[in-house]
Amino acid sequence: MEFLVASAVGAITAAGIYLILRLRTFAVVLGMTMLTYAINAFLFATGRLVVNKPPILLGHSNINPADYTDPLPQALVLTAIVISFGMTAVVVMMALGAFIEGGDDHINMPDDDRIMPTLKTLDDQKPEDETA
Repeated sequence: MEFLVASAVGAITAAGIYLILRLRTFAVVLGMTMLTYAINAFLFATGRLVVNKPPILLGHSNINPADYTDPLPQALVLTAIVISFGMTAVVVMMALGAFIEGGDDHINMPDDDRIMPTLKTLDDQKPEDETA
């Protein structure tokens, strides 16, 4: 079971990173969403993967406490889902604004920003006239 979850988290992470490296805003948003899903699955798996066991200890049960799942990662995942939903909405609105302003959804740097100006060093400066 752990190998299956680890493989799924790795595959989703790889797909998310691939999409983030694309030069389209929609692919970047999808990649960020997939990375969020991978992180949520990883966090959920840190609470131990146990089938048919409740996350809360009951005082009168005869089940070994080591068989229970940890409820803290489940609470963290619920919080992360809410935060990621809000951040995805913000990023989608920013991408939509850039699409409306620019006319397309390419993520390209302008040519003026790609050309690096020549750097001046101390040797390139003209010495000032030393008058005393």
